[in-house]
Amino acid sequence: MGKNFIGLDTEKTVQLADSLNDLLSNYQIFYMNVRGYHWNIKGDNFFELHVKFEELYDDLLLKIDEIAERVLTLGHRPAHAYSTYIEKSEVQEKKDVSDGLEAMENIVESFAKLIGKQRDLLSLASDSDDEGTAALMSDYISQQEKTVWMYRSYLGH
Repeated sequence: MGKNFIGLDTEKTVQLADSLNDLLSNYQIFYMNVRGYHWNIKGDNFFELHVKFEELYDDLLLKIDEIAERVLTLGHRPAHAYSTYIEKSEVQEKKDVSDGLEAMENIVESFAKLIGKQRDLLSLASDSDDEGTAALMSDYISQQEKTVWMYRSYLGH
């Protein structure tokens, strides 16, 4: 087994990069969904949710860039076509959502999918001695668990 330029097993980096690209696809669809919620939200909670959705999509955009750069750091190419994102993503594209509660439910469901994928990636990264990916996934999971708790509280769950 050979090592790549940052000292990781080259075969394991293929698996890590594939998993990161899968995660990237889910993040990209989630990001576009949240942009749509931000643009189309209507109703009593417009002002509160409009701002909240902007905060969320700004955070998602940062994570998208970090994930793509991690793929590059591992020596691979990040997925960069929406056709790929739609094909790979378990987060489903949502169109024309203007109801705040529906948007929030979709966000909580999307986070559940992301957190599950990130837990799997954390395990794979740890088994591959890939501290960089493991640390990134650990940070995302801890942040998003708190976010899900707050969004679920908003929904009365």
